[in-house]
Amino acid sequence: MTNLGDTVPSKPPSAISVPFMNATLDRRGLLWGLGFAGFMTLLVFVGSNGLRGFDGALAGYCFSALFAIFGITYRYVVWLQRPPTRLYWVRGWQLFWRRGRRVRNLLFLARVLWDKIFAQTFIARRSRSRWLSHELIFAGTVLAILVTFPLSFGWVHFQSALGNPRQYMPVLFGAPLPAVSFEARSFVGWVVFHLLDIAAVLCLGGIAIALGRRVRDEAELAVQRFDHDLMPLFLLFAVSVTGLLLTVSNTFMAGKFYYFLTTTHAVTVMLWLLFLPFGKFFHIFQRVANMGVWFYREAGEHGEQARCRRCDAPFISMLQREDLKSTLPEMGFDYSLPDGGNWQDLCPQCRRKLVTESQFRAAGRRFM
Repeated sequence: MTNLGDTVPSKPPSAISVPFMNATLDRRGLLWGLGFAGFMTLLVFVGSNGLRGFDGALAGYCFSALFAIFGITYRYVVWLQRPPTRLYWVRGWQLFWRRGRRVRNLLFLARVLWDKIFAQTFIARRSRSRWLSHELIFAGTVLAILVTFPLSFGWVHFQSALGNPRQYMPVLFGAPLPAVSFEARSFVGWVVFHLLDIAAVLCLGGIAIALGRRVRDEAELAVQRFDHDLMPLFLLFAVSVTGLLLTVSNTFMAGKFYYFLTTTHAVTVMLWLLFLPFGKFFHIFQRVANMGVWFYREAGEHGEQARCRRCDAPFISMLQREDLKSTLPEMGFDYSLPDGGNWQDLCPQCRRKLVTESQFRAAGRRFM
């Protein structure tokens, strides 16, 4: 019988050349990105009623948003091609569509979306201030996107009602909606025309909490990077402040410096949109794809458990162990053992014991 201690890998396996790691520009990601951006461009033309509802003053925002959509799609497709991500993605859909569990999976999906995307309770368990910061930035950013994108694409605009210039009604995809008209100077009108200001205030509150924590927390100071941690906050701060200053100029300063502020705000928004696919805010879109991970964990907790080859103790789900065996070689790590087994068949405790035993044997000492 083979001594498991003799099968402990003495060194990491040699790296395997992986095509997607060597490519400078992913062809599949490029095609998907261009295709989706082209599809969105078509929706801009159709949704703006042949560009009749398109505001030329918002063209810069529109082009920047389309580039952001291209970049997000490109990076998303490249990210999904990585073996671990691809595995979670495929397994997640397979587990979601299992027969006999689809209704239960829909309820589980609703609970997970609320917990992981909207309420973000997993952050609250770490820190209340961190959770509040995330919630404010998330709410402000999502609200700003829901307002900015339809306006920039010409899908939504407002026009005054015939015979009553104070009465405004939205025009959605070229179709007027008189049933939801409102007075321009009413409370509803104030809220509608100040949605971006509300979003800016929410973002500024979250940014203040986040920056305060990063200035005071020594652990954050030790590991934070300007491009990854601070640059997104600074860009979002610039977008929010310049947007609020537009309202200040229009309301309290009789329009002074309005053109300069409009240009400055446009530049900051465009920079933020261009940064969106490549910066920290991309994790907003990644979190949606992580639904596969949540279904995977749920299935592993209720499925068959793998038992350690050495001590026979359960330590991991059978599904995860077999997927590890098939995925790790794709990443350049082959943990097959000479006797036909696999290092993944051992629980973490037995792996540590065997490594220690091998080190003692190599030093000529007896392991107790």
